[in-house]
This record gives sequence, structure tokens and C-alpha cells, in this order.
Amino acid sequence: MNRSIIGIPMGDPAGIGPEITVKALVNESIYEVCCPLVIGDAEVIKKAAENCKLDIHVNKVATGTEGEYHKGIVNVIDLGNIDMVNLEYGTVQAQNGIASYEYIKKSVELARNNEVDAIATTPINKPALKAGNVDFVGHTEILASLTNTEDPLTMFEVRGLRVFFLTRHVSLKQACNMVTQERLLDYIGRCTEALRSLGIKEGTMAVAGLNPHSGDHGLFGTEDMAQIVPAVTKAKELGYKVEGPIGADSVFHQALIGKYNSVLSLYHDQGHIATKTLDFERTIAITLGLPFLRTSVDHGTAYDIAGKGIASEVSMIEAILLAARYSGSYSNWYENECIGKKK
Repeated sequence: MNRSIIGIPMGDPAGIGPEITVKALVNESIYEVCCPLVIGDAEVIKKAAENCKLDIHVNKVATGTEGEYHKGIVNVIDLGNIDMVNLEYGTVQAQNGIASYEYIKKSVELARNNEVDAIATTPINKPALKAGNVDFVGHTEILASLTNTEDPLTMFEVRGLRVFFLTRHVSLKQACNMVTQERLLDYIGRCTEALRSLGIKEGTMAVAGLNPHSGDHGLFGTEDMAQIVPAVTKAKELGYKVEGPIGADSVFHQALIGKYNSVLSLYHDQGHIATKTLDFERTIAITLGLPFLRTSVDHGTAYDIAGKGIASEVSMIEAILLAARYSGSYSNWYENECIGKKK
């Protein structure tokens, strides 16, 4: 089998994850580049196909190598952990929180055993996780815990624009306080290495400014001059190709047209607004620093439309294709740079 196997944990059964999965897997382009393997509940997948009016065969398999990978067949490692009688679309249920965690856990197990080459995740629901006593706020935290990875990196990619995040789910006030020379220098180095893990070795990274016009020499705040400028200067001395701070009102456009190979965004909404405004459906999240590559749709469970068969699969298709595109480079990098150095 020359094509990479991409594991797809199907997400919250009461959300749109199963729907966008089956809709994506009737797209011929996916089978041209990879072998998609769903980790979930076979009955939920069958019901999702029915809701979407899709004529597919759900093929239960024990391993990825048993699958038949072509249009019309959805290969599923069936955990059988959903009571279909009590499943209610669009509703927070403990069984769904527990199940969605178990799909991720199984996917990680497969990836760690080299049975899948990367994983492409679908939405999970935080209240459902809580209802099921799963003590995590999201995918990144779950993956970090299951792999003993400290502070994995998040990168968004859309239409060639790549955006890293210095901070994620913290208040804006806390995010501003986390813009320090030490943290910036650490992230510049880690983000550069992350790009290399994807095979991206050329180009310059840009660090977004924090204040309007990057503070305009202290007129609108001193953080850019006091923290970002020294960090970028030190990074250049260490050999990193980086510029900044670059005003956040222009840096994302400059990266989009190729002036920079990536942008280090300083807080959650700074990067999210830029990427999602460009193309909401095709903005894909990539988690880097794990022992395997993970891509993900960047939208939620959409409980309001779950079960209706109308959810768009565009983002799911992009997540799978991106996982297939980068999985080889990432696996080689991890084996050579991480495992190799430990030996």
C-alpha cells in the first residue's frame, strides 16, 4: 500500500462529525492520495450516511491494512460504544463525550503503533466531555496528555497562508502578559523547526505586532519595542530567518502573497480572524510537536444542524488532504530529529 493511511476519529456522535466524514469520503480526490480509516461507531456512521442520502457500504475492519479504499466504501474500526436508541442529535450527552474521547485515544494508539500515518480530527463538544467526566477542554490538550507532549504547537493553514499562535485559550489580558522576550524566542525556534518538519525550509517568518502599528515607537504602547524587537534581534543572531514586529493589519496579507512563509500570531483572535475571514471552510488546524501529524477542521459540532445531512464537508476534505500531503515529511522528520537524536 503506497498511499498513507489517515485515521479519522469521527467526533461527537450527536454533532456533524459523522456527517462530514461520510460526505468527505465519497470524494474521489481523497482516495487518489490516501486511505481514510474512520475510528468510531459503525451504526452512527450508517445513520449519518442515511441522513445524507449517501449510498455507501460501511466496512468494519480490525486494522487499516484490511480496508478496501475506494469510493463507495467507508472503512471503520468500530468501537461500538454508542447506544443508538438514546442518541439525540444536537444534545449534550455523557455517552457522546466519553465515546469521542475513546475515538481519539484509539487513533493515538494506532498512530503510535505506525498503523496510521496521521490523523484528521472532527469536532468534539466540550460540555459533552464534561458530562462524561472527561477532564479536558479540547483535542490539543487530550493529544498532549496521551502522548506526554508539553505545549504542542498549533498552526493554521489556508490557501498557503500559515499562522502559528504564541497563545491560545487565555484571556486577552493574559495573552498580552505572555508576550515576553523569552517566550517569543522559544516559539520562533520551535515554529521554525515545525516548518522544517513539514518540509518547509525556505523563507522568512514574520512576528505580528501586538499594538496598533506595532506601537509606533512607543506612541501606542511599549510592548513591541520592549519585548518583540529584542526577541527578534536575538533570534536573528542565532541564525533564524525572522522579521518583526510587523503590523497585524498588514502582515497576514503579506504572508498570503508570499513575502513570508508564516506568521507568528500573538493571540487567539488575531490569527483566527485573519485566516477565517480569508476562507472559513478551508482553514485547517495542524498540531505539531506530537509523535505524529494531526490536522483538524476548525469548526465546532454545529448541534443546531446535526442530523439533518446539510453540514458542509469542505473543511473535512481539506483536513484529510493536508494530512496526506504532510504526513510523509513529518514522519521522516520525527524519526530522524526526535527518535534519532534520543538514540
